[in-house]
Amino acid sequence: MTNPDAVLTVRDLTVDFGSEAGVVAAVRGLDFDLRAGRTTAIVGESGSGKSVSALAVSGLLPDSAHISGSVALRGRELIGLSDKKMSAVRGSEIAMVFQDPLSSLTPVFTVGAQISEALRAHQSITAKQAWSRSVELLDLVGIGDPQRRARAFPHELSGGMRQRVMIAMAIANDPSVIIADEPTTALDVTIQAQILDVLATARRESGAAMLLITHDLGVVAGHADDVVVMYAGRAVETADVDTLFGGPRMPYTIGLLGAVPRVDHRTDALIPIPGTPPLLIDVADRCQFAPRCPVAIDDCRGSEPALAEVAGGHRAACIRVEEIDGDGRISGEPVFPPPDVPAASPAVTDRQERATVLDVVDMTKVFPLTSGFLKRRVGSVRAVNGISFDIRSGESMALVGESGSGKSTTLLEIMDFAQPEGVVRIGGVDPAAVRSREARALRQKTSIVFQGPSDALDPRFTAFDIIAEPLRALGVPRAETEERVTGLMLRVGLDPVHADRFPAAFSGGQRQRLAIARALATDPDLILLDEPLSALDVSVQADVVNLIRHLQADGDVAYLVVAHDLSVVRHLADRVAVMYLGSIVESGPTEAVFAEPAHPYTRALLSAVPIPDPRVERERQRIVLTGEQPSGTDEIVGCSFTTRCPLHARLGEERRERCRTVVPLLRPTDQHGAPAVGHRAACHFLEVDR
Repeated sequence: MTNPDAVLTVRDLTVDFGSEAGVVAAVRGLDFDLRAGRTTAIVGESGSGKSVSALAVSGLLPDSAHISGSVALRGRELIGLSDKKMSAVRGSEIAMVFQDPLSSLTPVFTVGAQISEALRAHQSITAKQAWSRSVELLDLVGIGDPQRRARAFPHELSGGMRQRVMIAMAIANDPSVIIADEPTTALDVTIQAQILDVLATARRESGAAMLLITHDLGVVAGHADDVVVMYAGRAVETADVDTLFGGPRMPYTIGLLGAVPRVDHRTDALIPIPGTPPLLIDVADRCQFAPRCPVAIDDCRGSEPALAEVAGGHRAACIRVEEIDGDGRISGEPVFPPPDVPAASPAVTDRQERATVLDVVDMTKVFPLTSGFLKRRVGSVRAVNGISFDIRSGESMALVGESGSGKSTTLLEIMDFAQPEGVVRIGGVDPAAVRSREARALRQKTSIVFQGPSDALDPRFTAFDIIAEPLRALGVPRAETEERVTGLMLRVGLDPVHADRFPAAFSGGQRQRLAIARALATDPDLILLDEPLSALDVSVQADVVNLIRHLQADGDVAYLVVAHDLSVVRHLADRVAVMYLGSIVESGPTEAVFAEPAHPYTRALLSAVPIPDPRVERERQRIVLTGEQPSGTDEIVGCSFTTRCPLHARLGEERRERCRTVVPLLRPTDQHGAPAVGHRAACHFLEVDR
């Protein structure tokens, strides 16, 4: 049935791709409507068909794709249009904001020229008029000094600015539909908040219908009106955002929501969805989620359930939908039982009784800035600016902050053993003060897990070889190596039977488990985790978070985690240090910092993190930072956060002068009138707003 209010109507959309293994049914009978002024979000794990659906709607799939069904824009059928006719629709009536703006913008043209091109392709205007409109659009999406920025090339802009340029280009011709495909995935949480506000502004200004493709359920809760949950190429639940989050009725949706960490409180355990999504080749007529569903019955494997009405526009594809209540339970029992996850590490008050594994005192890292053929030094980039912290046995500490704050550089400096004597101590030993042989032995006590497991694991090695490599380097006998590899695979939840498989045969979460097993191989005292969860789906992410918490509880290994997802940090870390432009601006017990953030930057970071609850999102008071971090090449006198600080703007002139001229030092904060144990912040005016 066609919705008369719909700007875009999609019915029975099917997309198939040919492959060596057979036909891949990427999208299977998808239906949804987009209405003017409303945002419809499509969510689901990787491989569910979200992005393929968006590309099919906009006519951007390759010729190898076989598309059938109906995509109607105000009654005009788009499927089957020639490239020339579809090109007239794209950019004028349907616009798209892609995930990676750097690869979507042409590097050899200025951003102003590219927006002008989009305008002149669909409107009869002069080059001067197009340029003037381009500058207006850049100003509309919040880019400062738009006249100058219009003449900049894409590589001269930050990631957030490039995404704003893409949004400006998308709304240039007042389209009826805006498709945003993972528009905030690679952005910091503060920039993400800005971009989402710009998208909301774009929707209001143009009155367009918006299709938002995302894996972030917090973003969906705060910015979507209607939600389509996709699994195995088809919609398995649809509803308005309040209904879906308030009472999901499809087990897959219940699992997705249970796997999402929340920044506003720490739950006992995240609830991962077991297994992996199916391969959509020769799809059997059964519920595709049944192999992963904890409440599946024999009838679920008889035929694939249709998307049926639950109540008032809420539809779900599950034969047990009438048995599942609004709290995600069947007969009083949760659909997804919570896993057995250990409690948090020992209380912070016990820190003094535990051995210090890592001690960092006044770490600094400066990179030379060179120019010309002779690479003459013309300046310096101060990446880390005199930071100090320590980690105790069995403790997990997180470094958080925006990109460019110095988090990953700190990790690499610890691993590199290149800091001067007296800066880093691992287990009481200074790497700079010992001989190379002793330093080599010290390296056994430190391991690192990198961000992308696919890039960090040698594709030519089997799982066994990947884990055994550090053991062989240490000269561990073959029999003992085999025994330890088997034990390590079991410890991280992998089946030793799969030891002869190559990394490509494992899922993303399993590859990250392999990387963690390799890090544990030398029995280290300290493991560094550099964004270990950023490349994983939310359900897999929950599984890895639970694994790390188990490992923390099982031994005295200390963990130093770099992460941009503050929701994950709250579930993973005992202590947290917030970095800004190479300095630590706040540190302390995780619960204390998250419950009562003292520094304006920390408050802004936490405010920008979306919460997967529409009611909470509507009531929150956001602190949206303007601008971006200053460059590490700038000579900054006073507080480095002054140019973006919302508190600084409200202070009197005398206090503001102090911020501009005096560097604030870390000092204890007060909670409820008393100093907080171990909670410190670097701000001259901690008492304001508290």
